[in-house]
Amino acid sequence: MRIGLIGTGRIGSFHAGVLARHPAVTSLLVADPDTVRAAQVAARTGAIAVASAEEVLGAGVDAVVIASATSAHADLIGRAARAGLPAFCEKPIALDLAGTLGALREVERAGTVLQLGFMRRFDAGYAAARSAVRGGSLGRLHTVRATTSDPAPPPAAYLPLSGGLFRDCLVHDFDILRWVTGREVTEVYATGSDAGPAMFREAGDVDTAAALLTLDDGTLATATATRCNGAGYDVRMELAGEQDQIAVGLDDRTPLTSAEPQGPPAPAKPWPGFLERFAPAYEAELDAFLGVVRGELANPCDGREALHALRIAEACELSRGQRRPVRMTEIAEA
Repeated sequence: MRIGLIGTGRIGSFHAGVLARHPAVTSLLVADPDTVRAAQVAARTGAIAVASAEEVLGAGVDAVVIASATSAHADLIGRAARAGLPAFCEKPIALDLAGTLGALREVERAGTVLQLGFMRRFDAGYAAARSAVRGGSLGRLHTVRATTSDPAPPPAAYLPLSGGLFRDCLVHDFDILRWVTGREVTEVYATGSDAGPAMFREAGDVDTAAALLTLDDGTLATATATRCNGAGYDVRMELAGEQDQIAVGLDDRTPLTSAEPQGPPAPAKPWPGFLERFAPAYEAELDAFLGVVRGELANPCDGREALHALRIAEACELSRGQRRPVRMTEIAEA
């Protein structure tokens, strides 16, 4: 297959390496507004650097992978759809519901495929948790605790473009909560703190956030996130049922130290970031996308999944701003 990759930043560069060594990919074209960076990625991976996204879309590729700046996602999804191309896109589709819905309508009108990059769905731990919940081994699920903690804040210039902590970071937790449990969120109550670096206050964002989510079967879930977890990159989910309790993301690299005298010590090599922690999942999601393009697999993460997760993030932002519980019925679906 001939694949086009638009965007060669941190995640785009990683995707280029995965695609370049995939046995089903015979040719890889890459483009980025930073043409020097695109050329460097092409030289390292054996890809072909082209001048623009337009050139990628018009080069006779079989599919396109979108890893550009967030602000360009919706437009590129629409352009790929109009070109009749299957597309894989990193989350989010857009930072608002209107932009997300507009891009989804383009895909639906064209009848093309859009797979979203919620990589946690391809992580072995989360897949095992889903099987445990769906298989009933936990009994009635009553509590879920999810956390995402970055080891250090992103650059200040990124914050105004990110959509905020709920849309940029916790949206992964909202998606995986739905995927693992098979339930929908009915109500949220969220808050945040900007007591950390001043750049968060200046951007109107928070560096730490927490949300209480009620699921449609009465299960209670908490989702917390911070940009300031100096111990390392920490992504976990704990699921507690009437019969058993399990944890995702608990291993010898989890940046967590027990305070008990006989507890485990600090990890010798804590996870430093998302690319290291989820590298196998990133590879698996692209492998699945290529299987979808070849007609061998059903789409494992349709674009509508991004809409569901974004609606929860929107409800959390509304809750944080108005300091009240928000029912999901208050957030437009279409």
